[in-house]
Amino acid sequence: MARTASNMLPLGTKAPDFYLKDQKSASQWFSFADLKGEKGTLVVFICNHCPFVHHVIEEVVMIANDYRVQGLGIIAISSNDVVNYPQDSPELMTEFAFENNFEFPYLYDESQAIAKAYDATCTPDFFLFDNQDKLIYRGQLDDSRPGNGIPLSGNDLRGAIDGVLYNRSINPDQKPSIGCGIKWK
Repeated sequence: MARTASNMLPLGTKAPDFYLKDQKSASQWFSFADLKGEKGTLVVFICNHCPFVHHVIEEVVMIANDYRVQGLGIIAISSNDVVNYPQDSPELMTEFAFENNFEFPYLYDESQAIAKAYDATCTPDFFLFDNQDKLIYRGQLDDSRPGNGIPLSGNDLRGAIDGVLYNRSINPDQKPSIGCGIKWK
Protein backbone atom coordinates (compact mmCIF):
# COMPACT_ATOMS: atom_id res chain seq x y z
CA MET A 1 0.00 0.00 0.00
CA ALA A 2 1.79 3.10 -1.27
CA ARG A 3 1.55 6.22 0.88
CA THR A 4 1.26 9.50 -1.04
CA ALA A 5 0.81 12.87 0.67
CA SER A 6 -1.28 15.84 -0.48
CA ASN A 7 0.50 18.62 -2.35
CA MET A 8 -1.15 21.26 -0.14
CA LEU A 9 -2.57 23.71 -2.69
CA PRO A 10 -2.00 27.29 -1.40
CA LEU A 11 -4.69 28.61 0.94
CA GLY A 12 -6.80 31.31 -0.69
CA THR A 13 -6.80 29.55 -4.09
CA LYS A 14 -10.12 29.99 -5.90
CA ALA A 15 -11.98 26.71 -6.48
CA PRO A 16 -11.26 25.45 -9.99
CA ASP A 17 -14.48 25.00 -11.94
CA PHE A 18 -15.45 21.79 -13.66
CA TYR A 19 -18.25 20.17 -15.61
CA LEU A 20 -18.35 16.46 -14.77
CA LYS A 21 -20.81 13.59 -14.97
CA ASP A 22 -22.35 12.29 -11.74
CA GLN A 23 -22.03 8.52 -11.67
CA LYS A 24 -24.90 8.17 -9.20
CA SER A 25 -27.40 9.39 -11.78
CA ALA A 26 -25.39 8.50 -14.92
CA SER A 27 -27.16 11.25 -16.82
CA GLN A 28 -26.54 14.48 -14.92
CA TRP A 29 -23.56 16.77 -15.41
CA PHE A 30 -22.57 19.32 -12.79
CA SER A 31 -20.28 22.30 -12.40
CA PHE A 32 -18.74 23.52 -9.16
CA ALA A 33 -21.30 26.37 -9.15
CA ASP A 34 -24.17 23.85 -9.42
CA LEU A 35 -23.03 21.95 -6.33
CA LYS A 36 -21.42 24.52 -4.07
CA GLY A 37 -22.95 25.11 -0.68
CA GLU A 38 -24.38 28.33 0.66
CA LYS A 39 -21.77 28.45 3.44
CA GLY A 40 -18.92 26.46 1.88
CA THR A 41 -17.98 23.46 -0.22
CA LEU A 42 -15.98 20.30 0.44
CA VAL A 43 -14.38 18.64 -2.59
CA VAL A 44 -12.99 15.16 -1.90
CA PHE A 45 -10.92 13.15 -4.35
CA ILE A 46 -11.57 9.45 -3.76
CA CYS A 47 -11.71 6.19 -5.69
CA ASN A 48 -13.39 2.83 -5.32
CA HIS A 49 -10.46 0.57 -4.49
CA CYS A 50 -8.01 2.48 -2.27
CA PRO A 51 -7.64 1.02 1.25
CA PHE A 52 -7.20 4.55 2.64
CA VAL A 53 -10.57 5.53 1.15
CA HIS A 54 -12.18 2.35 2.49
CA HIS A 55 -10.74 3.20 5.91
CA VAL A 56 -12.35 6.68 6.01
CA ILE A 57 -15.45 6.43 3.82
CA GLU A 58 -17.90 5.84 6.67
CA GLU A 59 -16.65 9.00 8.44
CA VAL A 60 -16.73 10.99 5.18
CA VAL A 61 -20.38 9.99 4.67
CA MET A 62 -21.18 10.92 8.31
CA ILE A 63 -19.52 14.31 7.82
CA ALA A 64 -21.54 14.86 4.66
CA ASN A 65 -24.76 13.94 6.43
CA ASP A 66 -23.94 16.10 9.46
CA TYR A 67 -22.98 19.22 7.52
CA ARG A 68 -24.88 19.35 4.22
CA VAL A 69 -28.07 20.34 6.07
CA GLN A 70 -26.10 23.27 7.50
CA GLY A 71 -25.24 24.72 4.09
CA LEU A 72 -22.10 22.79 3.14
CA GLY A 73 -21.88 21.44 -0.41
CA ILE A 74 -20.19 18.04 -0.67
CA ILE A 75 -18.61 16.77 -3.89
CA ALA A 76 -16.68 13.53 -4.44
CA ILE A 77 -14.53 13.11 -7.55
CA SER A 78 -12.65 10.12 -8.92
CA SER A 79 -9.83 10.86 -11.36
CA ASN A 80 -8.13 7.48 -11.60
CA ASP A 81 -7.13 5.90 -14.91
CA VAL A 82 -9.81 3.25 -15.43
CA VAL A 83 -8.00 1.52 -18.30
CA ASN A 84 -5.24 0.33 -15.98
CA TYR A 85 -7.44 0.32 -12.85
CA PRO A 86 -10.83 -1.03 -14.01
CA GLN A 87 -12.00 -1.37 -10.39
CA ASP A 88 -12.44 2.44 -10.50
CA SER A 89 -14.68 2.39 -13.59
CA PRO A 90 -17.76 4.63 -13.72
CA GLU A 91 -20.05 1.60 -13.38
CA LEU A 92 -18.29 0.55 -10.20
CA MET A 93 -18.33 4.16 -8.97
CA THR A 94 -22.12 3.95 -9.14
CA GLU A 95 -22.08 0.75 -7.06
CA PHE A 96 -19.61 2.23 -4.56
CA ALA A 97 -21.78 5.33 -4.11
CA PHE A 98 -24.92 3.29 -3.46
CA GLU A 99 -23.17 0.74 -1.22
CA ASN A 100 -21.87 3.60 0.94
CA ASN A 101 -25.11 5.61 0.91
CA PHE A 102 -23.72 8.74 -0.73
CA GLU A 103 -26.18 11.62 -0.49
CA PHE A 104 -23.79 13.73 -2.57
CA PRO A 105 -22.57 13.50 -6.18
CA TYR A 106 -19.73 11.18 -7.16
CA LEU A 107 -18.22 12.71 -10.30
CA TYR A 108 -15.91 11.11 -12.83
CA ASP A 109 -12.90 13.15 -14.04
CA GLU A 110 -12.06 11.05 -17.09
CA SER A 111 -9.48 13.50 -18.51
CA GLN A 112 -7.83 13.98 -15.10
CA ALA A 113 -7.79 17.72 -15.81
CA ILE A 114 -9.76 18.51 -12.64
CA ALA A 115 -7.39 16.56 -10.38
CA LYS A 116 -4.55 18.51 -11.96
CA ALA A 117 -6.39 21.82 -11.51
CA TYR A 118 -6.85 21.05 -7.80
CA ASP A 119 -3.30 19.69 -7.53
CA ALA A 120 -4.83 16.53 -6.05
CA THR A 121 -2.32 13.74 -5.58
CA CYS A 122 -3.89 11.09 -3.39
CA THR A 123 -7.11 9.42 -2.36
CA PRO A 124 -8.57 10.69 -0.15
CA ASP A 125 -7.58 14.31 -0.74
CA PHE A 126 -9.76 16.98 0.94
CA PHE A 127 -10.30 20.60 -0.23
CA LEU A 128 -12.58 22.90 1.79
CA PHE A 129 -13.70 26.21 0.30
CA ASP A 130 -15.52 29.07 2.01
CA ASN A 131 -18.67 30.77 0.70
CA GLN A 132 -16.46 32.92 -1.57
CA ASP A 133 -15.02 29.73 -3.14
CA LYS A 134 -11.57 30.35 -1.60
CA LEU A 135 -9.56 27.43 -0.24
CA ILE A 136 -9.38 27.54 3.53
CA TYR A 137 -8.44 23.96 4.34
CA ARG A 138 -6.60 21.21 2.52
CA GLY A 139 -5.30 18.27 4.41
CA GLN A 140 -6.17 15.21 6.35
CA LEU A 141 -9.42 13.94 7.81
CA ASP A 142 -7.62 13.07 11.06
CA ASP A 143 -4.57 11.11 12.25
CA SER A 144 -6.15 7.67 11.66
CA ARG A 145 -4.64 5.48 8.93
CA PRO A 146 -5.25 1.84 8.04
CA GLY A 147 -3.51 -0.28 10.66
CA ASN A 148 -2.21 2.51 12.92
CA GLY A 149 -4.74 1.84 15.71
CA ILE A 150 -5.93 5.45 15.94
CA PRO A 151 -9.74 5.58 15.79
CA LEU A 152 -11.45 7.67 13.14
CA SER A 153 -12.80 10.97 14.40
CA GLY A 154 -12.67 13.37 11.48
CA ASN A 155 -11.35 15.98 13.94
CA ASP A 156 -9.11 17.93 11.57
CA LEU A 157 -11.69 18.23 8.81
CA ARG A 158 -14.63 18.74 11.20
CA GLY A 159 -12.75 21.56 12.93
CA ALA A 160 -12.18 23.30 9.60
CA ILE A 161 -15.83 22.83 8.55
CA ASP A 162 -17.00 24.24 11.89
CA GLY A 163 -14.77 27.24 11.20
CA VAL A 164 -16.51 27.80 7.86
CA LEU A 165 -20.02 27.34 9.22
CA TYR A 166 -19.60 29.31 12.44
CA ASN A 167 -17.17 31.97 11.20
CA ARG A 168 -14.31 30.79 13.42
CA SER A 169 -10.62 31.00 12.63
CA ILE A 170 -9.10 27.95 10.99
CA ASN A 171 -5.63 26.82 11.92
CA PRO A 172 -3.37 27.50 8.91
CA ASP A 173 -0.97 24.76 10.15
CA GLN A 174 -2.63 21.86 8.34
CA LYS A 175 -1.36 18.29 7.96
CA PRO A 176 -1.44 16.74 4.48
CA SER A 177 -3.74 13.87 3.74
CA ILE A 178 -2.08 10.51 3.16
CA GLY A 179 -3.45 7.91 0.78
CA CYS A 180 -2.98 6.00 -2.45
CA GLY A 181 -1.56 8.07 -5.27
CA ILE A 182 -3.97 9.08 -8.01
CA LYS A 183 -3.53 6.63 -10.87
CA TRP A 184 -2.40 8.86 -13.73
CA LYS A 185 -2.70 7.91 -17.39
